[in-house]
Amino acid sequence: MADTVTLFTSIGLSEQKAKETLKNEALTSALKDAIAQMQCSTGVDKAMGTMLYSMVSRLKDTKRLTFLADHIARHKICTELQLAAALEFVKNHPQDPINQAEFENVCGVGVVITPEQIEEAVEVVINKHKELLLKERYRYNMGLLMGESRAALKWADGKIIKNEVDVQVLHLLGAKTEADLEKKTKVSPPKTSESEVKAKKEEVAVNGEVQSEGKSLMEQLRGEALKFHKTGENYKTEGYVVTPNTMDLLKKHMEITGGQIRTRFPPEPNGILHIGHAKAINFNFGYAKANDGICFLRYDDTNPEKEEEKYFTAIKDMVGWLGYEPYQITHASDNFQRLYDLAVDLVRRGHAYVCHQRGEELKGHNAPPSPWRERPMEESLVLFQRMKKGLFAEGEATLRMKMVMEDGKMDPVAYRIKYTPHHRTGDAWCIYPTYDYTHCLCDSIENITHSLCTKEFQARRSSYFWLCNALDVYCPVQWEYGRLNLTYTVVSKRKIIKLVETGVVRDWDDPRLFTLTALRRRGFPSVAINNFCARVGVTVAQVTMEPHLLEACVRDVLNDTAPRAMAVLEPLKVTITNRIPSYGFSFFSLALPGYFGRKSELPNFPADEAKGSHVVPFTNIVFIEQSDFREVMEKGYKRLTPDQPVGLRHAGYVITVQKVIKDAQGKVVELEVSCCVSTEAKEKPKAFIHWVSQPLKCEVRLYERLFLHKNPEDPSEVPGGFLSDINPHSMEVIDSALVDRSVAGAKVLDRFQFERMGYFSLDPDSTADKLVFNRTVTLKEDPGKI
Repeated sequence: MADTVTLFTSIGLSEQKAKETLKNEALTSALKDAIAQMQCSTGVDKAMGTMLYSMVSRLKDTKRLTFLADHIARHKICTELQLAAALEFVKNHPQDPINQAEFENVCGVGVVITPEQIEEAVEVVINKHKELLLKERYRYNMGLLMGESRAALKWADGKIIKNEVDVQVLHLLGAKTEADLEKKTKVSPPKTSESEVKAKKEEVAVNGEVQSEGKSLMEQLRGEALKFHKTGENYKTEGYVVTPNTMDLLKKHMEITGGQIRTRFPPEPNGILHIGHAKAINFNFGYAKANDGICFLRYDDTNPEKEEEKYFTAIKDMVGWLGYEPYQITHASDNFQRLYDLAVDLVRRGHAYVCHQRGEELKGHNAPPSPWRERPMEESLVLFQRMKKGLFAEGEATLRMKMVMEDGKMDPVAYRIKYTPHHRTGDAWCIYPTYDYTHCLCDSIENITHSLCTKEFQARRSSYFWLCNALDVYCPVQWEYGRLNLTYTVVSKRKIIKLVETGVVRDWDDPRLFTLTALRRRGFPSVAINNFCARVGVTVAQVTMEPHLLEACVRDVLNDTAPRAMAVLEPLKVTITNRIPSYGFSFFSLALPGYFGRKSELPNFPADEAKGSHVVPFTNIVFIEQSDFREVMEKGYKRLTPDQPVGLRHAGYVITVQKVIKDAQGKVVELEVSCCVSTEAKEKPKAFIHWVSQPLKCEVRLYERLFLHKNPEDPSEVPGGFLSDINPHSMEVIDSALVDRSVAGAKVLDRFQFERMGYFSLDPDSTADKLVFNRTVTLKEDPGKI
């Protein structure tokens, strides 16, 4: 170790840097090789040593080490700019031989920049900016001068350019004055009005593109594209393995795709999609759409024990509901024969073997090595054929790949035996490929350009590249992004099934869950979910969000799309004892003798009456919320009391209590009131409340969080497990609510804003005799409202 530290310090590294380098075995080995090569030729001075260390620490393809070290030793690469150009060149030219002349031209080898050239180039830049320089003097952005000068003289020394810029600026402006040294006063930007702020923050769908903070999801994905490889340039991706056939395979791939971006959304059809999948759908379909590409919906149907037709249908429905149409719907099972043939080829190439270790032996990362790992290839081929013919029991044999995954797991399983009929292929197969084997090969078969996966699949990236290269097939690039999680919920298929089986929720679409079918049933608009995904953005880190952030996106959409109606959840009967004063409404006849009434026209969207209106009756019997009346006046209470009148929304009337009627238990059951036109009231009412007249009876379901704690799956937060954390008040059913007749023709999943109550959606349980509404979200809370 001491000898190596001495070696590294001899080329200019500090002792601390030398010791840090030793912690990285690969870097240490490569640096020692480079130093040995250079010492054999010219020796290594400090400047060359610094350049050498920078090259070795940044070089991805170590087979180019000798080539680049030789150029540094011969003083052909002398500056950081030249080194950066050299590294980029070898990255873009992974195959031999390298065109020496082209390399040297790109890297500026032999280019000499004279002082006269620097002086002339800087003078041109100074003259271009002369007017503003004389005006702003030393407050002018000198970085612009430097940037343009360096652009004109790519291979010139940056320090020399800066010195020349400083000299010429001083010659033009003279020495700094006291005014130049004064701090520049910051000018505060003009205040933005509330309407402008609202307009800026508003998120809507414009031409099918979700807008978020002024930037659509499509724009975000186009921006993300800058970080991804271009089609056909897979080899530029870090960690991508280049083989002798890589460039030929990429050429054929480009001929098939025409350079078009191809992505895929590959769910397992063994459960319902949840909010996390919404991000994956938006990313895969959205990235393709944003860049004029295509996206496949591919069912990863390789486990017949857990797959059901209802899941296939639900997944397709949810993709369409979110506004995306697959270029093609495919199945992993479409490729069963081809995948099997490739597995046989893998065995022939010596990269796979048949193993008889049991499943329990293979669990974890410290499984014992297989005693069958080195069995002859011919023997494995025979045994694999016997597996296919059904001559082994389940668990008695597997096909394993000879490789170590990034997380240390050794020899992952490629094929296992399952005597369960497949929903598409029936009994044709009794061996089924695993995800680790199937995923990358199906990507290859479909010529996927960008295989977008959540972060937990990062440990499988090396196996993804390895398998494609081991079989000599086109290798796509896997990119990982952070998955989206929400607090106060569970999304695990196993745990949702447990919630259903124990009766906590009714099914996968119970509105308290965060499956996509549940959110749709609750009334969440698909565009609001897309807006939420856009607001979260595409991040590498895992994101955990609060449900209220999703609910805010829902309110933003429903505020503009859900027509208003009035509903009373806990009705209190109010009888108007005087004749209703004329207020410009048309009279209408009632079936009941002695009753009278009018028709009241209410706007569907009060902020935009051009969007239409609906008519509701107003008779001498109306119903209000029980909470909108208090028999005893309390400080700050603004609604109806025996001593305080209240206005009726949209009706133009004010009512005043004349008599309070109670039942035998002393509960208020009816109010008798007098009514007058609001313009004739003695004083303006402090509040206006909603009401219904001749209403429809309906059932209303109010939802709260299903779990009491933020992280119900965290043992430190919920020691008793997630089933012990159920909120007993997560659903309240009100079976005798009243709603105005404007909703009578509503269809299932139609949404409304019940004024002052929240947003509601018509549930599929509704019948002709009784409507059922789910509360989607509450209105924004007003803390000053009493």
